[in-house]
Amino acid sequence: MKYNATIFVDSEGGLISKVFAAEDRNIKGKASYKLEKTANGAKFSIDAEDSIALRTALNSITKILTVIEKIKKV
Repeated sequence: MKYNATIFVDSEGGLISKVFAAEDRNIKGKASYKLEKTANGAKFSIDAEDSIALRTALNSITKILTVIEKIKKV
């Protein structure tokens, strides 16, 4: 089965784009994502070969978003 997911982040698209610029967008050859800067923030479009690859991609993205949130609080 193929899976697709989209995450919209309504916060500082420029910062998110800069942080994710260095990240590998192909995850173990089974999932990949695209990042687009939007007027209100950022949009992640994820494509995965299976549910485990989808979960891996989601975890990878959300871990970095959590770091960005924590840094903004400091």
